[in-house]
Amino acid sequence: MNIHEYQAKEILARHGINIPKGQVAFDLRDAEAAAQGIGPGPFVVKAQVHAGGRGKAGGIRKAKNPTEVREIARTMFGMRLVTPQTGPQGKPVSRVLVEEFLPIMQELYLGVTIDRKQGKVVVMGCSEGGIEIEEVRARSPEKIQKVAVDSGCGFTYFQGRKLAIDTGLQGGMIGKGAAVAFALCRTFLDCDCSLTEINPLVLTVRGDLVALDAKISIDDDALYRHPELLALRDIEQEDPRDVEASRLNLNFINLSGNIGCIVNGAGLGMATLDLLKYYGGAPANFLDAGAGATKDVIRNAFGLLRSDPKVKGIFINMFGGITRCDSYAQGIVDALRERPLTIPLVVRMEGTNVELGRKILEESGLDIVTYKSMREAAQKIIELVNK
Repeated sequence: MNIHEYQAKEILARHGINIPKGQVAFDLRDAEAAAQGIGPGPFVVKAQVHAGGRGKAGGIRKAKNPTEVREIARTMFGMRLVTPQTGPQGKPVSRVLVEEFLPIMQELYLGVTIDRKQGKVVVMGCSEGGIEIEEVRARSPEKIQKVAVDSGCGFTYFQGRKLAIDTGLQGGMIGKGAAVAFALCRTFLDCDCSLTEINPLVLTVRGDLVALDAKISIDDDALYRHPELLALRDIEQEDPRDVEASRLNLNFINLSGNIGCIVNGAGLGMATLDLLKYYGGAPANFLDAGAGATKDVIRNAFGLLRSDPKVKGIFINMFGGITRCDSYAQGIVDALRERPLTIPLVVRMEGTNVELGRKILEESGLDIVTYKSMREAAQKIIELVNK
């Protein structure tokens, strides 16, 4: 789960990291009042969306005084901000962050994530921060320093000092940089994050290290432990199908193709997507219906795929293990009798009671194409969709 920049900064501040003076605003009056409460100016007005690249897209602008803050906010509220991370549809702007403008001497990058090759949390730093960090990663990956966090000792101040030195900090700033790295790592662990990032971490002319921008992504599977973080969710920033899938407890990932997929099991799901791509198809989603694919689960899955206008056919690939094939088949038949499909449906199933399951589908009288072979089923749904 992603959260907004202002929410991430509030969390960082509670962990001892300096942030600029600022306040979130939900309307024009709030925006002007926020500026007046900060000081005489200048200010920075930042559109709050779950995406990076806002600066280049006009989502971050400087204002001289509270009146100009109000006028800039007027142009942002209600717009759909399009950045390289949002796709062409953009993200809606319903709130802005008004902050003091800080004079900057140096921009750095600091982040914490999980290195899956090492199986460890890693703290990363770079002497070049800001909007071009992606280019730095591609052009000069050696500039990004990484420190692995030992699960027993944790992230130490010694590691923090080394990281600070490697990112170009000197003198008394080394200790301050180590403290920020330590606090960011603590934030990552305390909040069960998949990513905590400060970009840029700036050294101001007053000699302070300040988180000028921040991003926090929280592991969805850990949210049950953090109701206070779950309350920060902004579903307006999410795909409506992802929101609906979450409500229905379906494991769903939206993709760009036109073949809707329903499977039971993540491994089978990945194999299904690979097979469709191999034969020239384009999966529209990953949808794991889980072990208990009852009529309600199948109905909900069909409903979710129906709501996607790009879906031109559905491929169900089931393995009867914990739940038998005849139970899957009856769930499919019951769901379709309740609300028939108007697009092609191909079903491939294997496992316990598979013959009985196929018989239920074939004798249902419904327009269901069944196959024993996973390859043949994949090729058939591609053929039907292309027609």
